[in-house]
Amino acid sequence: MLEAEAAVAVAFVAGGIALGTVSGLLPGLHANNMAFLLAGVAPSVPGPRLYVAMAMLAAGVVHTFLDVVPSLAIGVPDAAMAAVALPGHRLVLAGRGREALRLSAVGSGGAVVLAVPLAVPVTRIMTAAWPIVRAHLTVVILAVAVGLVVTEGSPMAMAGAAVSLLASGLLGLATLQLSPDAPLSAGGLLVPLFAGLFGAPVLVDAIGGTGIPPQGDPGIAVSGREAAGLTGVGTVAGAVVGYVPAVSSAVAATGALLAVPGRYGARGFLIATSGVNTANAIFALFALIAIGSPRTGVLVAVEAVGGPVSLPHLLVAVATAGAVGFVLVLALGDRYLAVVGRLDPTALSVAILAGLAGLSYLFAGRIGVLAYLAAAVIGLVPPRFRARRASLMGVLFGPLVVG
Repeated sequence: MLEAEAAVAVAFVAGGIALGTVSGLLPGLHANNMAFLLAGVAPSVPGPRLYVAMAMLAAGVVHTFLDVVPSLAIGVPDAAMAAVALPGHRLVLAGRGREALRLSAVGSGGAVVLAVPLAVPVTRIMTAAWPIVRAHLTVVILAVAVGLVVTEGSPMAMAGAAVSLLASGLLGLATLQLSPDAPLSAGGLLVPLFAGLFGAPVLVDAIGGTGIPPQGDPGIAVSGREAAGLTGVGTVAGAVVGYVPAVSSAVAATGALLAVPGRYGARGFLIATSGVNTANAIFALFALIAIGSPRTGVLVAVEAVGGPVSLPHLLVAVATAGAVGFVLVLALGDRYLAVVGRLDPTALSVAILAGLAGLSYLFAGRIGVLAYLAAAVIGLVPPRFRARRASLMGVLFGPLVVG
């Protein structure tokens, strides 16, 4: 009997891993959107609710491993634009894309190992501090916003970050309270807003580029001790993402990297950001149990399933998905880079831009397409000022501060 139940649980987790693999490798599709879609069909899925929740959580964890693959392979700009490229793209332009994939896998895999034992003491601390944080959430968010501006590297970048924060904040205020009619009710205006702010500008900059240059060996140019330290920083920062609303992985990783020497550059950013993304899935699970508040779309979907929240079962799903996700990055990442490298970068960028517009329509109707276009314009601001794109998280900061 127990063996049969275990086999069913394994089958559900395997199904979740397959879904997370698909969503992670599709550009522009966030784990939250997949989770909301799953939540819509979950009631009709035969099987114990707990196992359905395990499948959703496994999908979300695998997604955090694999979403680096399209982000590295797609939207690589011309070498002349390297100064304003994303950190991972700078490594790809230098022929170090295979290394970048492995750096991300190390960050995500290490976060799974570190986050589980850290989750208990961190949860106790955050549970005690949460009433204070909630009472002063506006102050916390404003402090994060100010920190993003003042820690930029130049006056021009500080100005760009301030403009980006303000413009994205106003966009969030104008759109996030809307309830548009759309073919799919799974995520609303967050889909077009994030696609426009963070996806479209990268693709626009890649139009006319030369695509992916030949990639070198996959050796990692970071020592084991340095990688462990950066993973630890990202894991601890993931606790912030797991407990404090509107603080994205990019914001948390940017804040974490301020505490480490700048010599780590793009490699440090990749390890820490990947650690934040994956640790977030674990810390957010503990936050759901401790304070009853889901902090990710995946956990909103898990809660919507209505099954029992059994921490041991869900942690098994997390650990299994983490191990498989690590292997999948190595198994699929190099091939993905090679395939995309043979495609015309301009045609690919235009096609994905159109695809993101289509996703925006599916999730938020005509208003979603307009929001996507407006967000894409605002998303072009930070790189023009040599500012970090994390300042675009004003799209969530603004609505939370105001109301």
